[in-house]
Amino acid sequence: MKNGIACAAILCGILTTSAAAQAADLTPLTTDQKPVETRSGWEFTVAPYFWMAGMSGNAGVFGLPTVHMNESFSDILPNLDFGFMAMGEARNGRFSLFGDVMYTKLSASDATARGIIADNIEVTSKTFEGLIGAGYAVIDEPQGHLDVVAGARLWSASTKISFSGGLLPGGFLSREDSATWVDGLVGLKGNYFFTPKVFATGWGMIGAGGADLDWDVGAGLGYKFNETVSAIAGYRALGVDYSHGGFVMDVVEQGPILGLAIHF
Repeated sequence: MKNGIACAAILCGILTTSAAAQAADLTPLTTDQKPVETRSGWEFTVAPYFWMAGMSGNAGVFGLPTVHMNESFSDILPNLDFGFMAMGEARNGRFSLFGDVMYTKLSASDATARGIIADNIEVTSKTFEGLIGAGYAVIDEPQGHLDVVAGARLWSASTKISFSGGLLPGGFLSREDSATWVDGLVGLKGNYFFTPKVFATGWGMIGAGGADLDWDVGAGLGYKFNETVSAIAGYRALGVDYSHGGFVMDVVEQGPILGLAIHF
């Protein structure tokens, strides 16, 4: 029974999305949109995105035994109640500021096997990841740029298990386990325009802090429709190795990513 509860909590509860984002540095999706002119002053980009990530690794909550998982995005999607992923960037010459936010809420419920102590079990999980950082372009050419970046990422994850019915006092029992930590990250991000319309983008960051290891890499191809809107499709992988008390998150998320960049 304990392992069953742990599996339900982990499969529904650890998406960093994120999980998550995000994060991790996806700000290459917010690349400047004009490869043939030199801009002056601040330029801003907002880019909502959708990450179809599967998950593999080990995780645990409530001090229960660690559970191994290997779930595809199609396995996770039915339990997704809400998800929001977006990033932003501000550039001025060689200098840039960037951010990335991911939030997900997942839940699942099922009847207990015997229905004596409780009739039903429900698992709800929320994961937030927020990244903020700054960069400097060591290469800044009309066709693209390469930035050295550094930032900090905040993680916050919680899993709640509720029992109802049966012989429980008052007919209801609920327990929650959560963790919050911050990691420092460094890395590179950049983009290159092959033509005035088609460009490539990529990023890689690694660090630690509250987690023993935190990393994020990705690459994609983009198409600039006009001076305001671009679309990007690519692949992203993110990993985090965190453990404290009975809360364990040692997972890798990876999958296709789609983004829409709005530049102004």
